[in-house]
Amino acid sequence: MAEVSKNQVEKALDAVIYPGSGQSIVALGMVSEIFIADAKAYFSITVPSDRASEMEPLRLAAERAAKGVDGIAGAVVALTADRKPGQEQPPRPAAAAGRPAAQPRSAKVGVPGVGAIIAVASGKGGVGKSTTAVNLALGLQALGLKVGMLDADIYGPSLPRLLKISGRPQQQEDRIILPMENYGLKVMSMGFLVDEEAAMIWRGPMVQSALMQMLREVAWGELDVLVLDMPPGTGDAQLTIAQQVPLAGAVIVSTPQDLALIDARKGITMFRKVEVPLLGVIENMSYFIAPDTGARYDIFGHGGAKAEAERIGVPFLGEVPLTISIREMSDAGTPVVAAEPDGAQAAIYRDIAEKVWARIGAGERKAAPKIVFE
Repeated sequence: MAEVSKNQVEKALDAVIYPGSGQSIVALGMVSEIFIADAKAYFSITVPSDRASEMEPLRLAAERAAKGVDGIAGAVVALTADRKPGQEQPPRPAAAAGRPAAQPRSAKVGVPGVGAIIAVASGKGGVGKSTTAVNLALGLQALGLKVGMLDADIYGPSLPRLLKISGRPQQQEDRIILPMENYGLKVMSMGFLVDEEAAMIWRGPMVQSALMQMLREVAWGELDVLVLDMPPGTGDAQLTIAQQVPLAGAVIVSTPQDLALIDARKGITMFRKVEVPLLGVIENMSYFIAPDTGARYDIFGHGGAKAEAERIGVPFLGEVPLTISIREMSDAGTPVVAAEPDGAQAAIYRDIAEKVWARIGAGERKAAPKIVFE
């Protein structure tokens, strides 16, 4: 199959006319950067926020146009109402005489069939957040709960490898994606849609659209809890989730040393500003027990995350040691809670899961706060 260029897809999209304007979505600057991987085209269309609910036919027309390009087997097209400062929105046709303009609909709240949604986040990378998120999800499952996971790290998805899942998800006739599954967890990740080595060079609005599509256009079924493995930091993905999803709470993962705690504080501050309940802090890589001598080493210091949690009034959920077995099993795609359910490490994660679930039950879930991007 011949390699397809972005220009070919853009040329096809130039035939898609924005309703009431007489101009194409390309001419109006509504199409994001186009990304092509595995014979699929990925892009978003920026539309006025008060017309987003009317734009599904436009999205479908763009999808058909992209799929009509020789060499394109599929297209993932999302709508976004976000805009950059100073960017003009596409023109609106005047309302029909005597008919008031349509009022914007309220944002969709929650995910059908999903009870509670929690975010597992960290202020910086390299603290073992994804490994913690996977074992936390399996710990919640060990409590008898139906659990799913969404890999919200668009740029660096980890769940396919950590959960030993490969292949492409199937799509139903209504365009709803069927999640992948292993260890009893239902899972969705951008890593299932593109090659592992593909570079996702996407701007903020495209990331936001992809996140919402993976969250809301997936057949999750009935879940007690959906665990979101967030990307590190406090950027577009975190703000999008906070804006669009009624989170039951967030779990912050940090290592004990000061450098990691500085960034963890930023994550805690961000979630507080957007009124997301903090379920607690986990100190990962808390200490190391030498397998040959049994001697304990505090490689990254010890107790820093616990002390910080106490200082700012956030629950401390527990300490997870740095062990060779956790690292080896994570690399092999066999999480320790699934591989050694009766082991000491699995017991730590199950204890943390119990505390998280108790906090979810004790807290009052709030509607998603309104965050306006200007």
